[in-house]
Amino acid sequence: MDSGPPLRDIGCFALVARHLSFSRAAAELGVSQPAASQAVGRLERALGVRLFERTSREVRLSPAGKALLPYAEALLESAAAFSAEARRLAAPEGAAVRLAYPPPAGGLAARIARRMARHDPPAEVELCPAGRAAALAALAAGEVTAAVIAAPFPRELTTAARFHVPVGHLAVPAGDPLAGLPRLQPERLARHRVLLPRERPPGGMWARLAARIGPHRQHVVADEIDDFAAALDLVAAGVGLLPTPSLVVTSVRRDDVAFVPLDAGDLRLTYALAWRGERLSAGLMALVRTAQECLWTR
Repeated sequence: MDSGPPLRDIGCFALVARHLSFSRAAAELGVSQPAASQAVGRLERALGVRLFERTSREVRLSPAGKALLPYAEALLESAAAFSAEARRLAAPEGAAVRLAYPPPAGGLAARIARRMARHDPPAEVELCPAGRAAALAALAAGEVTAAVIAAPFPRELTTAARFHVPVGHLAVPAGDPLAGLPRLQPERLARHRVLLPRERPPGGMWARLAARIGPHRQHVVADEIDDFAAALDLVAAGVGLLPTPSLVVTSVRRDDVAFVPLDAGDLRLTYALAWRGERLSAGLMALVRTAQECLWTR
């Protein structure tokens, strides 16, 4: 029986198609760019079609690539569901609930774990720090029970326990003239660079802030900014200024960074507990209830 091309090569094709970039796909896979290119090349030879049209400046899906991409995505989703169901069947009764979360939601994740440990009977929650992209991938693969992710929320996920994190300060290097100001307006940043993520979903906080400050003041530092405490290293190094959530301002103490109130309107990050609706379990329902209780009683 012909088993067809390896799933890893098909997965590489789907990632390159999503990013239209071999380098970004390779980075997400944790392999070198030549390895990603070789995987797509093997797949093209196995299928007898060209999947991408490559130039020195861009990568585009070929007509055959566009036609085959939905099949590749469906195949990968089925393979992920197969593996996840196998893990579920192999897991012992009462196995730990696994919760992915970004660093800004670490306090909530810890409260959930402590409260569930006090349940009768006790329930163990395994905490898995993860940025948005990693958390969504873990949910799709069935590697975590649920994840705390930032808006916008993918349609295929069910969400509950939504909460907002205000972003009302700008982190600046200590000693910078801006550090002595009582409040900052975006118009005062004309000669400064503001650190932003590359991924700015429409309607989200990052997209609205980028529109307010203008393109000439933007400095992209990563696909996403989830770990604000770590990003403060870039501020201290003079790379740029960082819009910072209030909970980071109140929990992080650094001599090389100052936080100045930012007057840029109602900026806030919206988070929620998310999971795949077809994977309901007693552990997941207990996790949702506990997350809601933690938000109501904080």
